[in-house]
Amino acid sequence: MNQNEFMLLVNPFKDKLFRVAKRLLVSTEEAEDATQEVLVKLWNRNQTLNEYKSVEAVAMTMTKNFCLDQLKSKRASTMKIVHNNFTDSQASLQQKVEDRDSWNWVEKIMNDLPEQQKLIVQMRDIEEMEFEEMSVVLDMNEQAIRTALSRARKIIREKMINTHLYGIR
Repeated sequence: MNQNEFMLLVNPFKDKLFRVAKRLLVSTEEAEDATQEVLVKLWNRNQTLNEYKSVEAVAMTMTKNFCLDQLKSKRASTMKIVHNNFTDSQASLQQKVEDRDSWNWVEKIMNDLPEQQKLIVQMRDIEEMEFEEMSVVLDMNEQAIRTALSRARKIIREKMINTHLYGIR
């Protein structure tokens, strides 16, 4: 595989790799380094990439593992999830402020979730990955992923209701 073919293969998902790395590592610089490291590793395997059913799933797994290794080596105790693309560009200023406030609360709640649930919510609700793809990346069966996602969403929903009195009873 030549360089052009490789770029055509990885371009559709390289930004997704960066977003996952950014979620896990928080630092933009560390996320860029992690993404670059994964792309270099993929390039070193470029002759065997066609053997994989989904190169994207392999790359996502490599990114997740690389980031988790980085976090372990730094002995990080917590991870912060950051999301800057939440508000609609057509929304009013008041709506933007309310959206940002709500997202900040969801972010705080997500920070308290177990690591596995945090990753599952990130992959499904933010990255919009399919359960089958998540199953490959996380090395879990789909039903376990669905259960963990359901539990995480329930925790988020209940804490948002308690915090904001949403859906006033």
